[in-house]
Amino acid sequence: MKHAPLLLRVFFIGAAMNHFIAASAFAQNLGSDAGARGDDNKGSIELVDAKVLRVCADPNNLPFSNEKGEGFENKIAEYLAKKINKELAYAFYPGATGFVRNTLNAHLCDVILGIPQGNDLVQPTNPYYRTTYAIVTRAGSELEGLTTLDDPRLKSKQHRIGLVANTPPGNILAKEGLMGAVKPYPLMVDTRFDSSSAAMIRDLEAGEIDVALLWGPIAGYYVKNAKTKLNLAPIQETAGTRMAFRVAFGVRHSDQIWKRDLNQFISQNKSELEKILIDYGVPLIDENGAPLKKN
Repeated sequence: MKHAPLLLRVFFIGAAMNHFIAASAFAQNLGSDAGARGDDNKGSIELVDAKVLRVCADPNNLPFSNEKGEGFENKIAEYLAKKINKELAYAFYPGATGFVRNTLNAHLCDVILGIPQGNDLVQPTNPYYRTTYAIVTRAGSELEGLTTLDDPRLKSKQHRIGLVANTPPGNILAKEGLMGAVKPYPLMVDTRFDSSSAAMIRDLEAGEIDVALLWGPIAGYYVKNAKTKLNLAPIQETAGTRMAFRVAFGVRHSDQIWKRDLNQFISQNKSELEKILIDYGVPLIDENGAPLKKN
């Protein structure tokens, strides 16, 4: 989500990838899109090209997608195209203001592969995974094994905490009186040139911060690929502090047949989709918040 979700990958999908739900970092994948819903003036044409799967994506936003096809949404796109027997093409646009308007609603593509449920800019399919914000710490540090933000160790010393501005973990930090220990990172960045999540992980590895709080798919990706050993723990939800979100595909509000086709694909390929996500380190959780068992 370089800084979600899808998806936000992240992605997406905060107060601004629109903070439509108080802060999904996926917002960075979509951005604010005032008037995007309903500005589809071309009618219900369903797919742009019946022979091609056209995917809306960010060109430089790992672990979700990039132009080289290295993100997990790229892998899902390849798998989907193969299963429905279509060629694959992309409409790339930076995950910022205007993403939906200039890709999906402009009929340059037919699906966004990482949309948090509840985003009304698009019509969501059934969700294909559920994940949460996460705590990342250095292995061997004083905070190794940290799993909650009310841990007394965070208050016993002046530990520095990395937080993407206006994302849900900040609500818990404020409640615990820890905002003074926060090093903030910007929520909205141009993913072509910058990444708040990559900067935060670099600072964690260098010892400039002691804890990194990131959207789960991003945290899992960087933990898996870090040069030093890092630990990840999902942040547990408490009353009034939603951390977990279901993630779906997003299509135009007019495209009912296409939505049903995608719902069928999700239902029939659940284990294959989860394998792709797990391969990228995405911390999958069930409806009770428990980590999904790896097959």
